[in-house]
Amino acid sequence: MPRPIWTGAISFGLVTIPIKVLPATENHTISFRQIHLEDGGRVRYRKVCELDGKQLTDDEITRGFEYAKDTLVAVTDEDLDGMPLPTAKAIEIVTFVPAGSIDPVRIGASYYLEGDGQVAAKPYKLLRQALERSAKVAVAKFALRGRERLGLLRVKQDTLVLHAMHWPDEIRSPESLAPEPVELSDEEVEGALALMDTMSEEHMPELTDHYREALEDVIAAKAEGREPAAAGGEEKPAGEVVDLMAALDASVAAARERRGEGGDATVHEMPAPEKSGRGTAKKAAGKKAAAKRATAKKSAAGKGAAKKTASGKTAARRPRRAS
Repeated sequence: MPRPIWTGAISFGLVTIPIKVLPATENHTISFRQIHLEDGGRVRYRKVCELDGKQLTDDEITRGFEYAKDTLVAVTDEDLDGMPLPTAKAIEIVTFVPAGSIDPVRIGASYYLEGDGQVAAKPYKLLRQALERSAKVAVAKFALRGRERLGLLRVKQDTLVLHAMHWPDEIRSPESLAPEPVELSDEEVEGALALMDTMSEEHMPELTDHYREALEDVIAAKAEGREPAAAGGEEKPAGEVVDLMAALDASVAAARERRGEGGDATVHEMPAPEKSGRGTAKKAAGKKAAAKRATAKKSAAGKGAAKKTASGKTAARRPRRAS
């Protein structure tokens, strides 16, 4: 586990839980350096004071706020730590809400909360079990890295998790981003539902970052002086108009094949294409004509049999002449 990035306490009502905050995620992104293309030399950024031209170390630098034009006010860590905020050293729970009421867009970075010492054991367990039984999450305020933040507390296995949240005014409206109105048939919606059902699983599967793996291969190949493997697959033209139902049918079939499922993968009865090849049309016409001939022949045979039967009955009813 990494080192704690913050220590303080969870507070709700009169209950206080000493905790340590640890990152819940880690970044596996491959980092690049900037280099001079001609000779491969490293390009570095130096922090230089614009007044005296002196190159500075991190110890000589602090944050500043531009209070007015050409007027910067220095704000040190001591200034931030000394602010009269109730959340300066506490994650203050302000309310409890149903988990489903939180918009996922508002959720940011995640942190694990570790109980700090034996004194935290009982209240930590108390909050965890209360959240589990209520099926609710806690909304809290806390100060971290220079500003007050909004947070969400929930339970993951036996551990409390803190998710940083965006404030309401930080969420942009998606109102203008929706596409123009279009018509969708019930058949198309049912096809999408069939595809969703085929692709559904009980739990989220373990997924792999294939881009990162491919990038590692490229770096290894270039480091060893060989050509990286060529890219595979065909690029689909942008903006290509596709038959939506045909795409859904093909997607369902592919999803079932990946799962090793058999059976009919068609989500609806596709209409026959208007234009087909000569051979196919000729064959279809031949089948249709043959079917008509068979029907006509059967009908004629039926009429002949009925006529013969009727003649036999008439003869049976006719009286014999005396000899």
